[in-house]
Amino acid sequence: MARYIIIDSYECNGCGSCVEICPEVFALNEEGDKALLLDSEAAITEKVEKAAAYCPQKCIEFD
Repeated sequence: MARYIIIDSYECNGCGSCVEICPEVFALNEEGDKALLLDSEAAITEKVEKAAAYCPQKCIEFD
């Protein structure tokens, strides 16, 4: 069963830690205040899990 990456944009404070850790999957929006996924079907790799772990708002989840 496929798992997906979910970002709770309401909780995101735009710190950019996910982008720094895993720029191939995460980016900041044009305003620079919210994270977004570059690929909604990206694999959940060790780097993606690390980005979720370092998120201060804990807004990156897997479903």
